[in-house]
Amino acid sequence: MSAPTPSALAAAQPRLTSLSHGGGCGCKIAPGVLSELLRGVGNLPAPPELLVGIETSDDAAVYQLSAEQALVATTDFFMPIVDDPRDFGRIAAANALSDVYAMGARPILALAIVGMPVKVLSTATIGQILEGGASVCRAAGIPIAGGHTIDSVEPIYGLAALGLVHPRQLKRNAGAQAGDVLVLGKPLGVGVYSDALKKERLSAAGYARMIELTTRLNTPGPELALLPGVHALTDVTGFALAGHTLEMARGARLTARIDWPAVPLLPGARALAAQGHVTGASGRNWAAYGHEVALPEDFDAADRALLTDPQTSGGLLAACAPDCVEQALAIFQRHGFAQAAVIGQMLPAGTAALCVAG
Repeated sequence: MSAPTPSALAAAQPRLTSLSHGGGCGCKIAPGVLSELLRGVGNLPAPPELLVGIETSDDAAVYQLSAEQALVATTDFFMPIVDDPRDFGRIAAANALSDVYAMGARPILALAIVGMPVKVLSTATIGQILEGGASVCRAAGIPIAGGHTIDSVEPIYGLAALGLVHPRQLKRNAGAQAGDVLVLGKPLGVGVYSDALKKERLSAAGYARMIELTTRLNTPGPELALLPGVHALTDVTGFALAGHTLEMARGARLTARIDWPAVPLLPGARALAAQGHVTGASGRNWAAYGHEVALPEDFDAADRALLTDPQTSGGLLAACAPDCVEQALAIFQRHGFAQAAVIGQMLPAGTAALCVAG
């Protein structure tokens, strides 16, 4: 008798998304709650070698090793956003490595973070999750050099990732300057797509596009970091385009303007949002920072849902000097990010930290 195939094993088990109360970066604790939690956390005085800590909610910590090297350290993990175990592993790994790229660094190794309901999922299914993550690390040219596993109620997978960057090429989320142009590397709508998927309303073509987008490594980061005109860099994940642009604006003490018609969206994402395919995280995001955002009076509810839509393994967001924009776009294009687009500008501080023009 032949052994059961991986697809047959998966069919005999519950859907991965049915085992989690939230998926992907939509699992993040809401930004308002997170601020409350961190407010009471004491910390030792930072050593001078710690170039980046928690002060501006940046993508990773950075510790200077020498005049030529700084170590970038980050971790990211979440519950399933899709039901295919290998795709889940791939998405989680790409998302974790994104924070290294967003600092302008090149990843050097990763450690796996694994929590699985071992009495519910087979070892074959769990193995597919791990192999999915490993395949993305191989594509990034790095090993998974260790990790830690626990038996948990909900499936959890991610990475602790390390990278290296020259201290002078480090890109923070707080370095934007007035007049900088905002460039976004990937279209929005992953959260909307994931809600439609969970409700079995996402087409096969939509699923394929979602997987292609969320497993694409943000490899333009280190090359963008070589451009002196790129003043700030971050990636758009669970706090959505609005939240991560706000972090950029707050860090620089500027106002960010987003030209909403210029923002690239996944095909059909707006229609799905209008049909009610919106994650709970979208509403939590708006509740946390909506008071800092100025919207047009006629801004549609579906557009607001996309503005606050949690992105899993989302695109890089770069603040570039105007004379550097064409070079930045060319880098994105060369790395296969065909939908990279100019979406706004950094302005002198105004009454709102983020203004959306529609």
